[in-house]
Amino acid sequence: MATLVLGAIGTLVGGPIGGAIGALAGRQIDSQIMGRGGSEGPRLKDLALTTSSYGNAIPRHFGRMRTAGAIIWSTDLVENRESSGGGKGKPKTTTFSYTTSFAVALSSRPILDIGKIWADGNLLRGAAGDLKTGGTFRLHRGHGGQPVDPLIAAAEGARCPAFRNCAYVVFEDLDLSDFGNRIPALTFEVIADDGQISVAHLMPPESNNFQCDIALPVLQGLSYEGGSLANTLAIIDTLFPISSDAGGSVLTLSDASIPAAVPVPLPEATGSWNDDDFGSQSGASRSRRSSSEDTPDALRYYDVARDYQPGIQRADGRARAGQSRTLEFPGAMDATGARSLANRAALRTSWLRETMSWRIAELDPEMAPGKTVKAPDIPGLWTIANWEWRETGIELQLTRLPPFTASTPAGDHGQPWSPPDQSARETWLRAFELPWDGRGSAESPSIFAAATSSGSNWGGAALFYDNQGSLTPADSTGSLRSISGTLAVYLKPSESVLFERDAYLDVELAAPDLQFRTVSMAELAMGANRLLVGEEVLQFASAQPLDERLWRLTGLLRGRGGTELAAQNGHLAGARATLIDESLVPLDLADIPPIDSIRIAAIGRGDEEPVVAVVENPGVSLRPLSPVHARTKVSTDGTLILSWTRRARGSWQWRDEVGVPLVEQSEVYRVGIGPVASPRAIWETTLPELTLTVDDLASAGAVFGGAVFWVRQVGTYAQSDPLFLTSLN
Repeated sequence: MATLVLGAIGTLVGGPIGGAIGALAGRQIDSQIMGRGGSEGPRLKDLALTTSSYGNAIPRHFGRMRTAGAIIWSTDLVENRESSGGGKGKPKTTTFSYTTSFAVALSSRPILDIGKIWADGNLLRGAAGDLKTGGTFRLHRGHGGQPVDPLIAAAEGARCPAFRNCAYVVFEDLDLSDFGNRIPALTFEVIADDGQISVAHLMPPESNNFQCDIALPVLQGLSYEGGSLANTLAIIDTLFPISSDAGGSVLTLSDASIPAAVPVPLPEATGSWNDDDFGSQSGASRSRRSSSEDTPDALRYYDVARDYQPGIQRADGRARAGQSRTLEFPGAMDATGARSLANRAALRTSWLRETMSWRIAELDPEMAPGKTVKAPDIPGLWTIANWEWRETGIELQLTRLPPFTASTPAGDHGQPWSPPDQSARETWLRAFELPWDGRGSAESPSIFAAATSSGSNWGGAALFYDNQGSLTPADSTGSLRSISGTLAVYLKPSESVLFERDAYLDVELAAPDLQFRTVSMAELAMGANRLLVGEEVLQFASAQPLDERLWRLTGLLRGRGGTELAAQNGHLAGARATLIDESLVPLDLADIPPIDSIRIAAIGRGDEEPVVAVVENPGVSLRPLSPVHARTKVSTDGTLILSWTRRARGSWQWRDEVGVPLVEQSEVYRVGIGPVASPRAIWETTLPELTLTVDDLASAGAVFGGAVFWVRQVGTYAQSDPLFLTSLN
């Protein structure tokens, strides 16, 4: 069929000589496409990469295709530096990142939109139009009146081109951290047209010499990279048969795969007086090639289900011995459509081996190339491939039409791997101060940020100190997400005395892929599974998922680290719960002026506005733990002896052999009577006991009933919560 197309176009443009030249070129293409075997057709560009070379053609795209494009403008790399750390024994580090801005030309005809963008094989832009890294993206669709890009205009000034009639994209300040600080190899999903692709789309818009009405229903995308239009049509003709007629004032191309409902009857063949002509007596000659080497076995194409990566579909039937023959077609389609085309090509090629020459006495307008005809007394239908006007008559070259249609079984595109396409998630942030755990300095507050998101495509966030809207860089969260959520039901109060084997709490996590784990009692004793619920630190032994995000945590140790007062109050549903683990980011507030409430802000790729959290439990890490084990003794003379046991910050484990270490600069206790906020009297002692005589009690008004005694340890920076000692009735 390439001979037919090229010959017809050559005749239209250059007359008989042009037709002969076109037919010669067509035979050469036929020998390449339909010839001896191997892989034939235009090569699929498996490894096409974005380039910036001069002289390369910018293709025209139709439907949906994946293309690399060509870089047409770029800036130098821009270096960015960020310092973090430097406090609490943490070394100060400076990290460098690089960004760049550049433009990529994609199509020499207007397009509708850009879908996904791949960078080094991973998604840079998802189907929803979200960039997976920092930077901005702009599309210029390639219309004749498009304005200049503002970024390029700012850099190039008055000489800035608008690249009209060329669709291109601009990346501004694209973060190169994920790509080795270089521009990655980019490919783009170009959405050029909405409707069905037609051969008419390929025709020059300014030409009036063509008439074409050929739809390509299976094809979802096609790229025309320049060169001869006849060659492109010949490539399409390998899978979508084209018939052409140059007998009129224009070249008419039609679909040759659909036979006429009513074939044109051929007149009786006319003999020839020239013995060198075919069928000199009968006027007809039939031939059939016995070899099946030209029958295609498979079709390679761009599979839309494989992100436009090459796929292959094999024609039905028994495998032939010897070298297989594969057609390569640079079009995008699904597996079922490709398999259908492979079957149709194999069926058509096998029947095209049977040809017939037929001579008629006079030219009939109905006997044009591409017409379906029926020969007298010969079964089956034929199509006119070409005709030639000779001295002895009109010689028609006929090819056999298949008596049945090819099967259309479902194709299988295999199990391709596609990079995950998840939109950047918003940051979930919580900031809090924890009781000191005995590690590091006891003089600095232990403030942490816990950041997570509702999905795995988060990538971390930059942290800032928010001082009345002024953001000061603090640190970054990294990509490790905190295991955080909220209480699903009310958590009852606890006295925080013993291990509560049957007690439980239900936590709804922020994302379904976050999870808790079960630990042994030995691990629990070593501090595993610490959970901050509200202001209370508790531990849990076992974790059981109840739903996609709902977990039940059973076997509780309440009021850990001196937070038993918060445990005695219980927690309402909706209280925040955060696992205390390595995902927490320690914050150094040495450079922040003292303010009543510290606010932490986080900004990630999925955050349109900074996410702000107020630091919870302020001062708890520098506050001494309240004393325990209150004891009261009244002597016979009325003397009251009060005593208690000291605890210390950082001592999470109770040791019976020795007393806990003194973390504060001095050991001082404050004993009061009456309300803690406004006591009637206060006594201070440097020992964990206090003796009050009858006169002391009388002067404090404690001889009357209802007097309440309490004690607080006075630390270097704060006082502990009060311990109730006794009440005199």
